[in-house]
Amino acid sequence: MTARQLDRQAAEQRIVKLRDLINDYRYHYHVLDESIMSEAAADSLKHELSQLEEQFPDLITPDSPTQRVAGKALSKFIKVQHQTRMISLQDVFDRAEVAAWIQRMKKVRQDITEEFLCDIKMDGLACALIYEDGVLTRAVTRGDGLVGEDVTMNVRTIQNVPLTLRANQRFAHFLRGRTEIRGEIVMHKADFATLNQRRRAAGQPEFANPRNLAAGTIRQLDPKLVAERPLHFVGYDIIRDNLEDTPTIAFGYQMMNELGITTSRQTQIVYGLDEVMSYVDHLDEVRQSLQFNTDGAVIKLNDRRQFAELGIVGKTPRAAVAYKFAAEEATTIVRDIVISIGRTGAATPVAVFDPVVVAGTTVQHASLHNADEIARLDVRRGDTVVIFKAGDIIPQVQTVLKELRPAGTKPTDYPAELARQYPELEFVRPEGEAVYRVKGLSGPLILKRALAHFASKGALDIDTLGEKNVEALVEAGLVNDLADIYRLTKDDLLQLERFAEISAQKLIDAIAAKKQPALERFLFGLGIRHVGAQTAIDLANHFESIEKLSQATIDELHEVDGVGEIVAESIVAWFADEDNVTLLEKFANFGVMPQFTKKSGSLTGQSFVITGTLQSMGRDAAAEKIRNLGGTFQTAVAKDTTYLVAGGKVGASKLRKAEQYDTKVIDEQEFLVIIEER
Repeated sequence: MTARQLDRQAAEQRIVKLRDLINDYRYHYHVLDESIMSEAAADSLKHELSQLEEQFPDLITPDSPTQRVAGKALSKFIKVQHQTRMISLQDVFDRAEVAAWIQRMKKVRQDITEEFLCDIKMDGLACALIYEDGVLTRAVTRGDGLVGEDVTMNVRTIQNVPLTLRANQRFAHFLRGRTEIRGEIVMHKADFATLNQRRRAAGQPEFANPRNLAAGTIRQLDPKLVAERPLHFVGYDIIRDNLEDTPTIAFGYQMMNELGITTSRQTQIVYGLDEVMSYVDHLDEVRQSLQFNTDGAVIKLNDRRQFAELGIVGKTPRAAVAYKFAAEEATTIVRDIVISIGRTGAATPVAVFDPVVVAGTTVQHASLHNADEIARLDVRRGDTVVIFKAGDIIPQVQTVLKELRPAGTKPTDYPAELARQYPELEFVRPEGEAVYRVKGLSGPLILKRALAHFASKGALDIDTLGEKNVEALVEAGLVNDLADIYRLTKDDLLQLERFAEISAQKLIDAIAAKKQPALERFLFGLGIRHVGAQTAIDLANHFESIEKLSQATIDELHEVDGVGEIVAESIVAWFADEDNVTLLEKFANFGVMPQFTKKSGSLTGQSFVITGTLQSMGRDAAAEKIRNLGGTFQTAVAKDTTYLVAGGKVGASKLRKAEQYDTKVIDEQEFLVIIEER
């Protein structure tokens, strides 16, 4: 049946039924989280309703589901005074502060029940919905708590906001007079991600975070733009002139649900301090899985009369607090921008900044992704930036506070930085890509070199994993990174012509034997730029674990002998690269656990440089003997060099340096005596 086939009386009856069914669908979908029909079916009903109202415009009412989207844009928002002040809450950060809050309430009123309603603290925009006789008449932002802005036209576009409160015979009095619903306007994380995905595809700048987008959207003067963005309203309080209408906070939540208002599904009534903290701890564990962002919990005394009698101190109520989780945003200063070369040859810029605590962990670097992102942010050395980190997500530079930018800074010239930091390499930016890559080096070639180094004698020393076998594994697609060798099976190897039963098993056993490599060998094997075998030993001795090293600041790295600015920057850049973070996680998942054993022995505190050719052993073998005895092997004579070992065809420059620094020069035989006697 189409709209044209109905007379006015039949159309009016049909319109009433359609509105009731659409509102019932909205209630079940948004409030009860269940669906009585498909979204497509609901859209079809809305379309029919729209057709009927277009044919009979005199039957349109303000609360019709078709009237959510207003037409004309506003020139400005009207200021509105709140009938009851929209108060903010005092923040607490740990158990001791929660306990102190409870004690303060008891000092004012000894008979408080210690029955609390706990709820999620939503990261959105506070808003009050005003219903007169059950019909939405006004929506007002918090503003300064006393005066807010009228955003009614925009709020009407939010699909889960009922234009008319749901009829309920048991509580019919809530549909009479004034009912105020307070809550948060939020954007779901999934919707936010989808919006940003579309903007990336369109070449538009991405939005910073859901909270800012929700707040910015609701304050748009054009309601049509608001309607295009998926916002949600979540109620947390109901206010009536008669206090007895809602004797407890929990009863208010029940009423909001009965009336068609969406509320949080994380609410819980608890008793006493221990249960409050149990709620908080649980919420902290699950908050990353919630639909929208949260930065804490709200704890309210449940008895509304006691709540009112406890009153307000300054700008906050005595009977409620906001428990804040560790901040997910913080400001810091960019000290450097270093570039990491990944396993595919991609050059990734990394911002190195003063250590700052974000989401409960200390961070000191964040990927800047590519040259376009640097240009978009206009991030420079010396800039104050906002760092964002949600849960376990890798920290990101959210924005630059250009108001705090030091005078004289220049925009980051990415090609110039590549040339400065990697003068030995040439880079290209393939057409259509945002990433610069090393010219002439494909991903497979880089991987072959990296894996051959990882398996070499100076690194993990994996028997039979030489260059030919490395090449075969990479070309067959059996390994895509260093960690993949630990998931190889004998059957995988037998697919290749190079391997028979015995040789395949030998390689598998050799790899398995190196699941607990020495930490210094593992570090050297990773191929971190400027980290040679001796530096790897020094780093291992200083930090004692890969985890501690990964969190080291540039200043902390400077404390290690032989680690200067360039080496420190290279290490920080490597551990900041997302591909490398993933690689280390993969190693751990395969059971690879580097072991630290502090190098000590008869040569502890002594350092050696070898010049010329030794007859008894190669230089690498000599270096290993020195290190095994706790000594330090150096490549150049320095002030702290103990011995210069002079072999055949001695380099004159090193002899001059030894004389300059008064370094003792010994021959090969003296060197052998030292390492054999000790």
